[in-house]
Amino acid sequence: MPRIAINMKRKACCCIAILFALTAGAVPPRRGAVRKPAPIHKPAPLDAAAVNNPGTRPDLNDDSTGAAVLRAQILLDRAHFSVGQIDAKVGDNTKSAVAGFRATRQLPPGNQIDQDVWNALNMDSSQALIEYTVTDADLAGPFVKRPPDLMAQAKLMHLGYASPLDELAERFHVAPAVLARLNPGKAFSQAGEKLTVPNVGTEITGTAARVVVSKSKNTVTALDADGHVLAQYPCTSGSEHDPLPIGDWKITGIAKNPKFHYNPDLFWDAKPQDSKATIAPGPRNPVGVVWMDLSKEHYGIHGTPDPSLVGHAQSHGCIRLTNWDASQLAGLVKPGTPASLIE
Repeated sequence: MPRIAINMKRKACCCIAILFALTAGAVPPRRGAVRKPAPIHKPAPLDAAAVNNPGTRPDLNDDSTGAAVLRAQILLDRAHFSVGQIDAKVGDNTKSAVAGFRATRQLPPGNQIDQDVWNALNMDSSQALIEYTVTDADLAGPFVKRPPDLMAQAKLMHLGYASPLDELAERFHVAPAVLARLNPGKAFSQAGEKLTVPNVGTEITGTAARVVVSKSKNTVTALDADGHVLAQYPCTSGSEHDPLPIGDWKITGIAKNPKFHYNPDLFWDAKPQDSKATIAPGPRNPVGVVWMDLSKEHYGIHGTPDPSLVGHAQSHGCIRLTNWDASQLAGLVKPGTPASLIE
């Protein structure tokens, strides 16, 4: 049964990630024992020269991290096979992107980054990392510490970024920690500061004739009229309580920078003290920067305030993308575009 009520005017959406946190019990220290502080491990800076070097092309597997993975993730993003948030680690989102990339390049099926994949990726001769200069606008804010509680969020005038680093990381599709590793010693708070950033955000030419959401693959794929892949994105789609509504639907409208109309009656996990509320727009709004309404009532494709969770958490039935992927998809579709939701 659907858990969301939203339309292009004043519907209420119920599509927030369900976060599962498992806390292990800790054994208390013996009486009189001195607890040693946990060591602090600072991630090593990432070698920008290696990321930009086409010769950086080792075979990568599930345990791979570092400069080579970062290069591959940026090039996949540029080829419109999004890994979601670029994190310099091979994970499920990266493997799904590689599998889709291999299929469109007529390479043997699989999800590993081998020499065949490197040969295809390196057809893009652009630098993977480029220089960016921080502007006054980047620092203007307003920056917001977003409370987890929806009732507290409803009191805010804007659901913005937490900091300039948070804002810049989203602009360049990268985890804030990775952007910091690319720029050791940088403050991310001074106009004129030179940063090293992923070279992402390439434009797509064409219009999507169809969108396919795969439950098993956790992907959203935009196809042209000939069935060719325009773009593939990782997604979060449904949960045990709110399963993805399998079927053939249509996109009926697109709302950019939407308000979020919260109705606790539509949430199975709402708090007893919650009441109806409207949450202001902004990139950290519960549905992010764009909502694409589906003809299946109460469901849609939308952005997220938590890009690191896309593909790794569950939703209240909707299809959740990173803000940048949702924005790109919104530019490829229009009202009437078919959307097939499959197993």
